[in-house]
Formats: sequence, structure tokens, C-alpha cells
Amino acid sequence: MELFNSVVENISSAIWGWPMIILLLGTHLFLTILLRFPQRKIFTGIRLSVTKDKSGSGDVSQFGALATALAATIGTGNIVGVATAVALGGPGAVFWCWITGVFGIATKYSEGLLAIKYRVKTADGTMLGGPMYALERGLKMKWMAVLFSIFTAIAAFGIGNSVQANSIALLVTESYNIPVVYIGLALSALTALVILFGVKGIARVCGALVPFMAIFYVAGCVLILFVNGSYLGESFRLIFESAFSAKAAGGGFVGTTVMMAARFGIARGLFSNESGLGSAPIVAAAAKTSNPVRQALVSSTGTFWDTVIVCALTGLVLVSSIIAHPDIDHTQGATLTRVAFSKIPFGTAILTVGIITFAFSTILGWSYYGERAVEYLSGKRFIFHYRILWIIVVFMGAVTNLSLVWNIADIMNALMAIPNLLALLLLSRVLTKETRKYLWSSGGLNLEDTEEIPLVIKGLRKKKETSL
Repeated sequence: MELFNSVVENISSAIWGWPMIILLLGTHLFLTILLRFPQRKIFTGIRLSVTKDKSGSGDVSQFGALATALAATIGTGNIVGVATAVALGGPGAVFWCWITGVFGIATKYSEGLLAIKYRVKTADGTMLGGPMYALERGLKMKWMAVLFSIFTAIAAFGIGNSVQANSIALLVTESYNIPVVYIGLALSALTALVILFGVKGIARVCGALVPFMAIFYVAGCVLILFVNGSYLGESFRLIFESAFSAKAAGGGFVGTTVMMAARFGIARGLFSNESGLGSAPIVAAAAKTSNPVRQALVSSTGTFWDTVIVCALTGLVLVSSIIAHPDIDHTQGATLTRVAFSKIPFGTAILTVGIITFAFSTILGWSYYGERAVEYLSGKRFIFHYRILWIIVVFMGAVTNLSLVWNIADIMNALMAIPNLLALLLLSRVLTKETRKYLWSSGGLNLEDTEEIPLVIKGLRKKKETSL
């Protein structure tokens, strides 16, 4: 097992080298410039996310789709993931994580647009979409769509399942000395109660959990920053200088380099906001929306909330806590977060509730992503079996070695991201055409027009399209 863990870690390091970093950040930057900085429309997207689209057609509301996507992204990546990045890459990793989020807004916008543009409707009215449909229908690359679906179905067990269950089990065990077996059984039972009801049940639970968990966790971060107020200036300086200079890290961060800061910051940024990963557009395709750009704007807000706000707060909390308390062991991500929160009243309880709700909602959101990938590959006949396997892996994840789980998750993230990023780049003309039609014309906004959705029956597409 030790040898296997070492091999996986080496593969993870290799796959997250400069080529992957350039591909990811390069796509973020390219789409930002190509689409004229869609980040400028972030507040329009926030307004649309809470506005009902009366002419739209889909399985869940736009807010429900956003809440499910946020539930899948606002997870341990925001807490333990950022802490792991700081532990392995130094304070500069916080900067690269944040940069990934800022420019990733354009990529998340593009993913949402293609999800609606190429989604299809089954005979029972269910909406299906995501990178696999963009690859097949937009690029005629069925083989690449199949690969993406395989990677997604497998990756879901890592990034969206075992990692989350493991984080919950580790924190609860350390804080309250409850055996991991009991934690795993409880998580499995709760997961089963929700996912057996499908996307609507998942959306309802996530819609209730997301606002509560975000406000609760952010309040805890703000309280810590208030306590560490005198160290915030030094924290900002250390984060920005460490992002470009290994010597600037200081504070005991021996051995960290700019490459390490960039690698772990970007990797954890992707793990957190999933911009470029191709997961969020799978649920975006189910949204009740009338056209691609409307949902694209709503989808882009997910990265804003997840990384630009929540991850930034977490990073500041961790770095300021390390400066304020030099005795903190900052070499272990999960421990670093726990100790940082323990310095405020009820901090352990806030962190425990935060991680449990964040991680559990992520388990629910990613179960939907995995199901849709399986459905694309084999239809509905294996969905129930996948759900049962999902519930079993929740339990297994609670008792699995954390470092091994994180490294496998990083590898699966990259394997998902590559075909999705290629689709975004190769379909860039479609992105500009749709954005021009709905966003750059008619005085700036033209979000009421509707588009037709192809009908799919038993995997065979009819030539005739069904009008909405």
C-alpha cells in the first residue's frame, strides 16, 4: 500500500506539471479575453439566479441547478483543500487558488452555455447535457465523449464521494472521538435517503443546505479574521510575495517553491470551483432556462461564490492564524484548519458543522454527475446499481487513507478536465456566436428568446426537433 501510494503521488505530481497548469490557466485567460471579460456580468448572473425564467424548460429551477452545482463545489476543497494547498505550497498557493477562481468565471460561463446549447430531452422529459453532449453533438467526437463520461463516473467516487466522507470522518473523530465506522454508517444512510429520489430530491436538499452552510461558515471566518485583525496586513503581503518568490514565504515554509505554490494552488482551486472540470454543466443542463447565455451567467456565479469569496476567506484565515500562532503545525492541512478554528469561541463546532454540511452536500451533487455519466454510457439500466455502489463507497471513504484519496482525486480531475477544456477551445466560435446573439446585441441583454431542444428516445436522436 505504501508503494502504491508513492506511485499515485508521483503520477499526480507529473500530471499536474506545467503543461496542465498552462492548459487550465491558458483556457481561463483565453475565454476571458475572447468573451470580453464575462466577469463584468457577475452581478447580472446573481440577479438571474434568483429570478424565475417563466419561458424556460427543464427539470429544476435555475437556482436549484446553481444550488446543486454549488453544493458539489463548496465542499472540503474550500476548507481542507485550501489548507492542504497552504501546507504543501506555502502562503503563495492562496493567491494562485484565488486567481484560478477569478479567471475561471469565464470558463464556468462557457461550460454553462455549451451545456444548454447541446442538451437533449428524453422521451420522459428529462434534460440531459454536459461536456459529453457538447463533444458528441458539437464536435462529432463520440469517442472523446465516452472517455469524458468514463473519467467522470470514476472521478465522482474520489472528488465527490470518498474525499468528502474521509474529511468528515477525520474531523469528527479528532474532535469528538467517535469511531469512523459509526460515522461511515451514518453518512451512508443519510446519502441513501436523498439520492434515491433523483435530481429533484437532491436539488431540494441542496437548495436548503447551501445558503445555511455558506452563511454559517463565512461568519466563522469573519470572526477569526476579526480576532487576527492585526495580522491581516502581513498575511496579504506574505500571500502575494510568496506567489512569486520562494524566499518570501518564510515563517517555517521551508522547501516551498513558486512551482509548488502554483501547482497546489491551481490544483486545489480546480478541486474547489471545478471551473474547467466539466462537472457543473451536467446539472446546469437540467435548469429551467430559455437560452444558453441566461444559464451561462447563472453558472458563472458559482465560481465567484466558491473561490473568489469562500476560498479567499479560508486562505486568509489560515495564513493569519499561522502568523498569529507560530506554534501551529502547518504541515498537515486538516489539522491546520482545525487548530485555526479552535482559537475562537465555538470554533470547533463551527468547523465541524461547516465541513459536515459542505462535504455531505458535495456527496449529493456529485452523485448526480456520476449518474448522468453512467446514463450516457449505458442508459438507465445501471443507475440503481450505481447508486448502491455510491452509498457503499461513502462508507469506504470514511475509513480510507486521506493522502491516497486526495492524490487519486487530483489525477481524476485532470483526466476529466482535458477533454472538457479541449471542447471549450474547439467550440470557441459557438461561444462567441451565442454570446453575441444574447449578450452583446439588443443594447446589451437579450435573454428572453428560446431555443429548441432535440428529442432523444432510447439513445436514438430524431431528426425532427421538438419545439418548446
